[in-house]
Amino acid sequence: NGNLVNADELKRLVEQQDRRHLNTTSDSEVLLNVFAHELSVHASNGLKPSEILDAVEAVHKRCSGGYAVVVMIIGYGLVAFRDPHGIRPLVLGVRETARGVERMVASESVALDAGGFELERDVLPGEAVYIDKRGFLHSRQPSVRAGYTPCIFEFVYFARPDSIIDNVSVYKARMRMGEKLAEKILRERPDHDIDVVIPIPDTSRTAAMQVAHGLGVKYREGFIKNRYIGRTFIMPEQSARRASVRRKLNAIGLEFAGKNVLLVDDSIVRGTTSQQIIDMAREAGARKVYFASAAPPVRYPNVYGIDMPAAAELVAAGRTVEQVERKIGADWLIYQDLDDLVNAVHHENADIEGFDTSCFSGEYVTGDVSRSYLDELEVLRSNSEKARRDALVRHEESEDDTMQVASGL
Repeated sequence: NGNLVNADELKRLVEQQDRRHLNTTSDSEVLLNVFAHELSVHASNGLKPSEILDAVEAVHKRCSGGYAVVVMIIGYGLVAFRDPHGIRPLVLGVRETARGVERMVASESVALDAGGFELERDVLPGEAVYIDKRGFLHSRQPSVRAGYTPCIFEFVYFARPDSIIDNVSVYKARMRMGEKLAEKILRERPDHDIDVVIPIPDTSRTAAMQVAHGLGVKYREGFIKNRYIGRTFIMPEQSARRASVRRKLNAIGLEFAGKNVLLVDDSIVRGTTSQQIIDMAREAGARKVYFASAAPPVRYPNVYGIDMPAAAELVAAGRTVEQVERKIGADWLIYQDLDDLVNAVHHENADIEGFDTSCFSGEYVTGDVSRSYLDELEVLRSNSEKARRDALVRHEESEDDTMQVASGL
């Protein structure tokens, strides 16, 4: 889970220096080969736990970016490790059985709950965990930690609300986001005329309930979600996203008719979905449609593992709040302040030093994200480039089908 920002340089070194062959363009394959190479370098006679942990430490020195990794080494056991900044999440669970202690690693604590495991702790930034085939746990923390700065977008959107990550309850963090957002609304519009608060399901529900409570207005479910449509912001083509929003959500007209409605979403990425939802609210009879984002404006690409679009396709990039407001067609638009978001997620019981807020602030915690890298990423993530790659894949599949038919004849 994640993304290596020095993948291109690593590919060159893996092929030329480590003498390994790569079959794909995936940075996961690059990381796998780096780890395999370091295992071969550090192994003496078989693989001792210390040598496996040495290999992980060497991986950290070579790889830069955000990553959480789980690897099975056949005949030995399970290895898990997290990048030195702790950008991507990784948790360790334990359960007692008749056969002894069993352990599990996952991105979120809910996966442990489903398997009957208890959350033991988070895997720390830069830490290596090795569980041998007898179930014994071996771990090593780095002598010098780069930081403890998890991605804040996990708490805004990706994580399930019933998860606990880095000793922070996602549910409570989202409640505090709603409280902070309500406070800002009351500061900016103390005489607001909002009749009802309606969430954009599902991730904004927790924050929206707290917004309604803070404003002293009704909270209502105004949209019903089709469970068979995936997350739209990562869909590659604009036409697919537009069609999916209408299939994904259906408005309950009586909750909108004649009312001034505040729609609350966890964030606004491209703005396409927000615009269509606002249109749906108006079609359902809303008198005015206000829009609130529980996160600040997304102005910069996320390079550490979230497949956000190119910066040019982010609706807030290069635009003021008022310009985004007009773009999506809202009567009023309000964003969460970044300081309020950080304060909402941070908790005194967490050992977190800060957060990766790069998609909001443009500040990348690894310190090695260059302008040239961002320019290259812009091209790779653009709609036109994705469409070109999709067309190439379809062409290759068509050629494969033709060859199979021909060989069958």
